[in-house]
Amino acid sequence: MTYTARHRMLAGTAAGLLAASLGVAVSATATAAPRTATASACTISTLPYPADTYRAEANAIDPSGRFVAGAALRVGESDNQYLLLVWDGQQVTAIETANGLDPVDVNESGVVIGNGWAENGVGRPWVYRNGQFELLPVLTSAGTFVSAINKAGDIVGYGYDIAAGEYVALLWPAARPGTVEVVNAPANALPTGITANGTIVGYAGLFGDETGWLRRPTGRVKPLAVPGGGSTIVNAAAGHWAIGQVWLGGSSPAKVRWDLRDGSYTTLDSELGLDDVNTKGVVVGGDRVGRGSTSQVLPGGGVRINIGARSISDTGAIVGFRNADRVTPVRWTGC
Repeated sequence: MTYTARHRMLAGTAAGLLAASLGVAVSATATAAPRTATASACTISTLPYPADTYRAEANAIDPSGRFVAGAALRVGESDNQYLLLVWDGQQVTAIETANGLDPVDVNESGVVIGNGWAENGVGRPWVYRNGQFELLPVLTSAGTFVSAINKAGDIVGYGYDIAAGEYVALLWPAARPGTVEVVNAPANALPTGITANGTIVGYAGLFGDETGWLRRPTGRVKPLAVPGGGSTIVNAAAGHWAIGQVWLGGSSPAKVRWDLRDGSYTTLDSELGLDDVNTKGVVVGGDRVGRGSTSQVLPGGGVRINIGARSISDTGAIVGFRNADRVTPVRWTGC
């Protein structure tokens, strides 16, 4: 569940595709911030990728650490050729796609979901499974986007309801293939994560006045907040953990991790990005990995070298990108 496609996912996806076409990296890395020492056991390695591509990156890793999904660009005869990359261990498969694509999640069965664009410029989600691309069913909308998939294959996302003039939370249930459902959630809801037991998290409301929420598998919806907090954005969830940011006053929001069992929360290191969390509560984002209330810098960065951690498995493996003279997909282990 990558943070590149959170609130304002419409804009975020478009920005990612534009950056890809220009050959630059999109990252929340803060290279000028003070850094803590990296752990000696923490190492970075480059994932294999097609030699004829000029940029490639890894976007998501499944909880078991086996499957990784990413994207690459190849220079074509008349235009850029977009490639979906799927790694099974160290073996990579490159799949040519007709339009720009943004893979956002992959589950333990190697099912990849992502967002793309229809010919009319409207956002259209897709799924890649059993070696085949499929467009997911959508409702009448000005754009539909997916954000997460769980072990069972349930997919969550959102669409813009033109008649109501607001976003609606959507579920593509694995038990009912080929269907999409509107799920009960607050008005203008954007789901950002779904756990293995079917708990959905997200946030809702107008820009600058968002509220966090969670929806249990029973259908019960509860707030996900911080006492006394203001605008709340929930970024991702795994197991009984969720991460996000809450305005508590001051010049920037506080970064927090919620325990979904009782709604309690802890404050995270302000330098830590909020791209993903695993079932152990370990958080990754930007150039850092965080446990508890502290974080450490991941290796591989440096002067004019940007790194970005996008996703973490339950085994602790982390994937993302490194941008030195070119953007390449990388994996961190032992961090």
